[in-house]
Amino acid sequence: MSQEQMAANAFTVLGMDAVQRANSGHPGMVMGMADIATVLWGEFVNYDPDDAAWADRDRVVLSNGHGSMLLYAALHLTGQSLTLDDLKEFRQWGAKTAGHPEFGYAAGIETTTGPLGQGIANGVGMAMAERWIRDNFDESLTDHFTYVMVGDGCLMEGISAEAASIAGHLGLGRLIVLYDDNEITIDGRTDIAFGENVCARFEAYGWETTRIDGHDRDAIRQAIQKARSNLNQPSLIACRTVIAKHAPTKADSSSAHGSPLGEDEIRAVKTKLGLNPDGYFEVPDDAYAYFQRRHHELREIRKDWDARLEGHDRQSEFVKLFQDPDINDVEWPTFEPGSKMATRAAGGKLLQAIATGISNVVGGSADLEGSNKTKIAGRDFTRESFKDARTIRYGVREHAMAAITNGLILHGGLHPFCATFLVFHDYMRPSVRLSALMHQPVLYIYTHDSIFVGEDGPTHQPIEHVESMRLIPNLWVVRPADANEAVVMYKRMLERRDGPSAVCLTRQGLPVLDPDTVADAKFGGYVLRDFTSETSTQRCILVATGSEVSLAIEAVSVLESKGWDVRVVSMPCRELFAAQALSYQQTVLLQSIPTVAVEAGRTGGWTGFGAHAALGIDRFGASAPGNIVAEQLGLHVNGIVERVEQITLH
Repeated sequence: MSQEQMAANAFTVLGMDAVQRANSGHPGMVMGMADIATVLWGEFVNYDPDDAAWADRDRVVLSNGHGSMLLYAALHLTGQSLTLDDLKEFRQWGAKTAGHPEFGYAAGIETTTGPLGQGIANGVGMAMAERWIRDNFDESLTDHFTYVMVGDGCLMEGISAEAASIAGHLGLGRLIVLYDDNEITIDGRTDIAFGENVCARFEAYGWETTRIDGHDRDAIRQAIQKARSNLNQPSLIACRTVIAKHAPTKADSSSAHGSPLGEDEIRAVKTKLGLNPDGYFEVPDDAYAYFQRRHHELREIRKDWDARLEGHDRQSEFVKLFQDPDINDVEWPTFEPGSKMATRAAGGKLLQAIATGISNVVGGSADLEGSNKTKIAGRDFTRESFKDARTIRYGVREHAMAAITNGLILHGGLHPFCATFLVFHDYMRPSVRLSALMHQPVLYIYTHDSIFVGEDGPTHQPIEHVESMRLIPNLWVVRPADANEAVVMYKRMLERRDGPSAVCLTRQGLPVLDPDTVADAKFGGYVLRDFTSETSTQRCILVATGSEVSLAIEAVSVLESKGWDVRVVSMPCRELFAAQALSYQQTVLLQSIPTVAVEAGRTGGWTGFGAHAALGIDRFGASAPGNIVAEQLGLHVNGIVERVEQITLH
């Protein structure tokens, strides 16, 4: 038996045994793609066995992440990471081998996948990042491929259509997608719901496509070689495979998709392959040798790259690409107090200042750059060149845009953002959630953040979106009160490296505050206007975010005329405020004082966040000028006064 065959058998054995031991998982895909994985890692993927984070490594993404044991087995067999004991702990508490691949758990896992279609969009982002770095430096430092494995489910999800469309439009020639065309999903054969010609669809997007037998290793080899030689188009290789290949009763059946095969079936597979039927996680030495035979060559490739970097006249620039941004590189603007400016306009000026100071800030919006104010001076990403490009034209593709942005940042070398109207966050939510899960510092820019959108009506007036975003762990949700508070918060968001931030900006102009009074916005919440009397017995606190801060300030004079001594707290980021020391929080919000939260959105979350009552919008909006909508829905000064006077503390 050849070493190559033993390597393929090893994938099959590890996939079956790990799922059986866990009594949970998806063995069929691993068995069906074993031949593909053997050829891919055994002959094509360039990696450093000693440094999985090497900048010029090929990226491999498992978009069909339910088959995670395929990736885990590859990382073990190639010696990049993961021991046999790690594989035996598949899907157990604290294991590196989670049910679906999770970024950061083990070296070589390039992204978190599981929600189908996310991985292919991540791969598009990685290929875009590689192209940008290559076009802005040279091929001697960046010249690698991005390989993505996908299944039928990935290609049914709409996100794959959006991502594939933009990849074809940009001609991402170093992107190679290996499609596990096994015609099986959980519910049965794909023809119950999926009858399209996938290759024809991708050809229409501008991809090169090839159909092969996914168990013919020579055909796999030739198809990958062909794809690698076409640097003008992304490539789709449709690999016709049999799910649970070699299983006597479960091959080519949906029963092998998401359940262990059972001991008898596993013994039968091992017997058929000429292996020890009683063996358990047995990997022959020749399977390891098959992958190790390339290690000397791979280490030499890395050494040559190190030498090129060492002698490169732009070495320091290249190294800096992969370092955290420095806010001191930015010439931060300030805005004139007393004037009026929409925070989206301030955000646009801040984004331009950041991009001027930090050369690898890139991003774009979903066909809304004029409204989002996110156009960066410089060239666009185009099929012809990414050189000096700063703006990505995503078109109307919010879902893929967010996932591509994850791919850009996971690749390394770029600091990306993306933007749209806040009401369209729901199209992006799965990707934003994964940014937070992976602790990636993506900047999400959302404008037109409330009912003040006005005449566009309830379809475009975000009511529940801010509160729903706050439900995502590790996501900062930021609503600056004015242009100068936006300066403070953009600095904090740029400094943050352990998770994403979603900044929500106004369409309408807001009074610009004195920059000295908003400096403590860096704590997420602070006293903007304090009590005026030490002896007053009738006190209240107004907590507000975004455009409602100026409304709260307007309410102060009316409340004072009624005998109230008022503190106004601006809360641009509840998550950041909650991360401060309790002693600080207790100096800002006083439980013994009647407190009303004011925000143009759902109110439910505020009563658990230090407020005794809340004034907001708990219904859909309406089509009318924004100030009229606010007045009709009770979001006005008198509404604040009424809420304060209704509070009874016990």
